[in-house]
Amino acid sequence: MIELPVISGDPQRKKKPDWLRVKLPVGPDYARVRRVVDQHKLHTICESGNCPNMGECWGAGTATFMILGNICTRSCTFCAVATGRPTEYDTDEPRRVAEAIKKMGVKHAVITSVNRDELKDRGAEIWYQTVVETKKLNPETTIETLIPDTKGNWEALERMISAGQEVVSHNMETVRRLYRNVRPQAKYERSLEQIRRTREMGKRTKSGIMLGLGETKDEVFEAMDDLVENGLLILTLGQYLQPTRLHHEVIEYIHPDTFEMYKEEGLKRGLKYVEAGPLVRSSYHAERHVNVPID
Repeated sequence: MIELPVISGDPQRKKKPDWLRVKLPVGPDYARVRRVVDQHKLHTICESGNCPNMGECWGAGTATFMILGNICTRSCTFCAVATGRPTEYDTDEPRRVAEAIKKMGVKHAVITSVNRDELKDRGAEIWYQTVVETKKLNPETTIETLIPDTKGNWEALERMISAGQEVVSHNMETVRRLYRNVRPQAKYERSLEQIRRTREMGKRTKSGIMLGLGETKDEVFEAMDDLVENGLLILTLGQYLQPTRLHHEVIEYIHPDTFEMYKEEGLKRGLKYVEAGPLVRSSYHAERHVNVPID
């Protein structure tokens, strides 16, 4: 039997606890980053994903760039990025991203993208050129690429991750049982295989899971074990926040103490680094993950 996504139609959604309160993005550094992003006509997941840390990160002069447009071919029930038929494919985008990173003085850049399932190479060439151009113009800048599911196109995967980035991330997002609801066009085992293949290519592997979607503790532990078995080194764990009433409902707000427990469990189970907390997102404190030993 196919389960339907959990969608909230109740105008009285669960009240956020105090530990999820964040400051509004303000200040001169935030304004400067805003100008650079607008000037270069770039997309950021900070905005498209309604990230709660945008004020903190942009205030520090950093941002996570989203390439290959801002329309995704997937319809994940947790995600605020628009779903549809993408039209944007800008071969000049790699240069513009590299120049923006230079203007912002970014020491560690995170680059992500929407899913482009309609492209034969899943956007791999733009991925490759973006990292190459960024490295060329910013030789001291380290790079994390948060790549989408290549849908089993392993040649595309190899091209995406072979440009010299220091960290390659691919988010699992949730536990095995919830995939059909949360990521209906993805497959749990396929994402694990993508991480395994990335590790086999000698890359520093990273992934992220959202909590509060209805998962159990045992299911989180199972996901950790599966990830370790498939070569994952770095894991982020954060609280899922419902972008709109049309998205998956928040089933539970996870207490900070529980996040700390998960961090300890992850390290015990063989992960090399775990970033866990209610406001943690994939790219939060990403600069700390660059030096995680590969071997």
